[in-house]
Amino acid sequence: MIRTRYAPSPTGFMHIGNLRTALYEYLIAKRGGGVFILRIEDTDSERFVEGATDAIFETMELTGLKFDEGPGIGGDFGPYVQSERKGSYLPHAKKLVENGKAYYCFCDKERLDGLADERGLKKYDRFCEKLNAEEIAARLNSGEPYVIRQKILDGKTTFHDEVFGDITIDNREMEDQILIKSDGMPTYNFANVIDDHSMKISHVVRGSEYLTSTPKYKLLYEALGWEVPVFVHLPLLQNAAGQKISKRNGDASIPQLLAEGFLPQAIINYAALLGWSPPDNREIFSLTELEQIFEPKNISKSPSAFDINKLRWVNGEHMKNLPSEVFYEMALPYLKEAVKITAVDYAALAKMTQSRVTLVKDCAELVDFIDELPRYAIDLYMHKKMKTNPEVAALALESAIKEFSALTKWNHDVLSATVTKIAEANDLKNGQILWSIRTALSGKATTPCGATEICEILGKGETLRRLGIGLQKITISS
Repeated sequence: MIRTRYAPSPTGFMHIGNLRTALYEYLIAKRGGGVFILRIEDTDSERFVEGATDAIFETMELTGLKFDEGPGIGGDFGPYVQSERKGSYLPHAKKLVENGKAYYCFCDKERLDGLADERGLKKYDRFCEKLNAEEIAARLNSGEPYVIRQKILDGKTTFHDEVFGDITIDNREMEDQILIKSDGMPTYNFANVIDDHSMKISHVVRGSEYLTSTPKYKLLYEALGWEVPVFVHLPLLQNAAGQKISKRNGDASIPQLLAEGFLPQAIINYAALLGWSPPDNREIFSLTELEQIFEPKNISKSPSAFDINKLRWVNGEHMKNLPSEVFYEMALPYLKEAVKITAVDYAALAKMTQSRVTLVKDCAELVDFIDELPRYAIDLYMHKKMKTNPEVAALALESAIKEFSALTKWNHDVLSATVTKIAEANDLKNGQILWSIRTALSGKATTPCGATEICEILGKGETLRRLGIGLQKITISS
């Protein structure tokens, strides 16, 4: 059975790179009918951030990445927590010592700081690997602090990665890594291997920055006599500055993106596209659809760049697909803040704006002209394609004021027929009249609806007042 795990360290909120890793692991498991596990790797107490574990758990729930297994099934179901498994690591390290695959190291910080190879790089010199059994026993019995180091054998190590293929590393490039720290806690790498084996993880998915350390993982599996899992390393994910996406670089966290109004399903959709190519040119997917079509073979080796504008576009596409009643509930607070006149139909405004916004809060900017006509320049009346300019607009507005004033009915059909009448009488196109009216009524280049719909919303009196302001503005400027 395929079994994958997302194993974050609780050092802050999840960013888009973290989410992509979790998503790909989730999809690999689901595509293969397998199990997805969440494991909190909190053995580094110095980097622990209070509340980060809960934030990770909440983010995964919000984005739909529900894990299938954890301690306490049938009761308090939650993620595996590495620190709660502290007692399971030391026995494996001692077994490696007994088999000559690891050794006790008593070197203090001062000695380690003084080490350097011919290139000036610090690398442990295996000083303690030469200690005899009696000396080791005496130092352990005296309570002297120690760590346990993995012994890297001479030769080369080759491993296969599903994305990058076969990779070979000369073992001389690797240091005898620490497995158990002086505080008795396992290092990240060692705990990672022990937990993955004990949880029967079949596929290890992580960033390509771990490619160079993967030989150490493979050597550990082999030293312990365990089967090596399938490795899937993901391409580098960069921000707009070309830096690796990370908390340290101040890149937006998933909670921040959610707070800005990005939909969870849109964030998941966009994260999937950061390094993976769908089988066709389609880009908009639900999580369920991704579960059905995702294939690791379609993951790219090339770095991917986070593009906030592309995320906004993806979000806009998901906005369009929301049930109208859901969008209305989301948009209502923003619409009420932007439009305070009591006669307005907020449900109608929501319907008008749903297909035009990339973030729900943007609907306010589309309709705020209803309450108050903003200042605008007469250049707004220019439209080359429609052959509209201030002179044409002046004629259109003057005629509209005359004809609209005489209307006894005020609805879309009557207004549209009147526009056609104005266009024919002045040898103009309907579009030229409508553009001029819409500009005068909104003072904006973009509105959620057409000129006659705006007339209906504003009412006859306010429509005529704004048309008069527009005509006066053009007259004064000319």
